[in-house]
Amino acid sequence: MTAGRQVELRFGAGGGPDNALEDLSAICSDGSWLWIAGDEAPRVERLAASKDGGYDDHQSYMLGDLVDLPEGRDEEIDVEGLDRTRDHLWLVGSHSRTRKKVDDKDDDAEAVANLRTVRSRPNRHVLIRLPIDNGEPGRGSLLGSVGGLSDMLSTDEHLAPFLTVPSKDNGLDVEGLAVIDDGTVLVGLRGPVLRGWAVILELRLDDVPERPDRLALRDCKKYFLRLDGLGVRDLCRDGDDLLVLAGATMDLDGPTRLYRWHGAVQERKMPVIRGEHLTRLDVPLPLRPPGTEPEEGRDKAEGITLLPNAAESSVLVVYDTPADARQRDDGRTVLADVVPLPR
Repeated sequence: MTAGRQVELRFGAGGGPDNALEDLSAICSDGSWLWIAGDEAPRVERLAASKDGGYDDHQSYMLGDLVDLPEGRDEEIDVEGLDRTRDHLWLVGSHSRTRKKVDDKDDDAEAVANLRTVRSRPNRHVLIRLPIDNGEPGRGSLLGSVGGLSDMLSTDEHLAPFLTVPSKDNGLDVEGLAVIDDGTVLVGLRGPVLRGWAVILELRLDDVPERPDRLALRDCKKYFLRLDGLGVRDLCRDGDDLLVLAGATMDLDGPTRLYRWHGAVQERKMPVIRGEHLTRLDVPLPLRPPGTEPEEGRDKAEGITLLPNAAESSVLVVYDTPADARQRDDGRTVLADVVPLPR
């Protein structure tokens, strides 16, 4: 297996905002297009493959123009998962609560006040389905905060106690989305991790009669995966298998690893996934230029997507808080990693 390579993602050229390269959290390949989202702005970005092997021709779409968001178009969604099916682009918010950060300039009283301040934002509690026509998204459907995932989990024996806990404290935090069909999606949880076991949820969805702008959640099923104590950071279909990107939960640095859940796309009978059903892949993450050292708190792998028509089976990986070595001097270009998958 080769070590991999890097490609440029060039934002800002083509009509999109150049600050889109910050805090990349989700990615999905769609033929010659690449869909990308960050965990701050309530929008989705589209890049096109260029002749030099990178991606440019940036277009940006405000999600509040495509669905009716609970808090309005300008509040963040914290998009943490993307997937593309035949006719639709899907996005999922983190569904998480947040605890206010303590800044170095805060005095003791401010620090104590910040640490007791917990917020819940309805825009984060959404699952969105957008129709795609020739690379252009149209008005879509939404599973919202009322009657959505958090409501269904409110009586769950494993996850209900974590719904009011902020994401960085091992609370509920959705990261990763894989769409099986228009009625079934899988979402990964960065948290909670239960005694070292990560959780993936299978959501069964229905259209709402006479409400083309709404989705309904019919059922939710749980799967528990042994990911060496890590949480899910993204999901990606690879044929009949599911690739699981895993990383540290809460607010700390830790290893990044990739796993293969064998046969998960076609068959999911057992609730506990381990042994021969789950393989840890030996892939280098992240890639770094020779002579550069890791930067604490940066280069956190957040999104993976399978690259079509590649000479060998590979995933494209994007990073939250990219390191300086991953950014170009023009302020609008960031490097993503192309990592071959073991045969």
